[in-house]
Amino acid sequence: MAEVPSFTPVHLVTGFLGSGKTTLLKRLLTDPALSDTAILINEFGEVGLDHYLVERIDENMVLLQSGCLCCTMRGELANAIRDLYSKRERGQVSPFQRLVIESTGLADPFPVLSTLKSDPMLRHHFKAGNVVTTVDVVNGAAELDRYIESNRQVAIADRLVLTKTDLAEGSDIARLSSRLRRINPDAAFLDAGAGFSATDLFEQDSTTRGSLLQSQSGFFCEEAAVLSTADGRTHQAAIASCVLTWEDEVDWTAFGLWLTMLINRHGERVLRIKGILNIAGEDRPVAIHGVQHLVHPPVHMEAWPSEDHRSRLVVIADGLDLETVERSFAAFALTSQRTVVRGSGRSEGRCLELR
Repeated sequence: MAEVPSFTPVHLVTGFLGSGKTTLLKRLLTDPALSDTAILINEFGEVGLDHYLVERIDENMVLLQSGCLCCTMRGELANAIRDLYSKRERGQVSPFQRLVIESTGLADPFPVLSTLKSDPMLRHHFKAGNVVTTVDVVNGAAELDRYIESNRQVAIADRLVLTKTDLAEGSDIARLSSRLRRINPDAAFLDAGAGFSATDLFEQDSTTRGSLLQSQSGFFCEEAAVLSTADGRTHQAAIASCVLTWEDEVDWTAFGLWLTMLINRHGERVLRIKGILNIAGEDRPVAIHGVQHLVHPPVHMEAWPSEDHRSRLVVIADGLDLETVERSFAAFALTSQRTVVRGSGRSEGRCLELR
């Protein structure tokens, strides 16, 4: 019997209505890499499990031929996860190594993630994993223009899966990809029409990235980014991103206090914060990653991704003046340092360099 992890990772599959979440899940259910996985979905019928079903455990749970455990959500999410945990502890289901949750197309992803932190039992047995967001390349631009939920789903993602790429022109895909990159500077892109496995989606390699690195720094965002509509107008949604870069070693205590203050004060607006830090007294870089009020434990990376050992912090925010974030950081953690501002001069889209 496989050993149960101390903290079971919970991965979220989200994306706007009709963006291809269900199709992606049907594809993943046949992947041997998910044989030790439990999946929470809205309804069995929507995914069409008949040809995968081997054993019905109860009215809400089936065991598939691949070994994957598939459950339909009834009532509160926390109750569904607790029920899964209880059945695993009693040996009624296989000892799954990860949990994948499919959210509804209109859902803001954060309430799902916040469930893990707010429930005392869950936070002692589960941890947040990757957020996978599907984006329909045919309708994605219009959805980003009209719906704030679509923008938030993109901004919070660790993996962006582009769907229906066979129905779109290459230039349209490139234009949408560029726009997605401005919303989320650091997500890995995958093409649903190309070959990839569940490991590419759910393996928690975001702190090292390896071959997925897109720049020498380890981040995608190297310039100022401002959210705009498909035709170039300023978007009514106030989501924007920036990168804070600084030369000197970071005092971990001062940084931790600043981050705690930022999350406590503006957690709902800080959609994502992610960085590689050069911590004083540490030979290896330390990676941090947070989603709104939920901050993952820091991770010691094996090595720097390049010869550039400057610290970098990506901030993606909704309705928060990023110049305020920069000023608070400079005042609290780098009061003796000179601050250099690079970018277009628009506070919601600056890239900042701190020295």
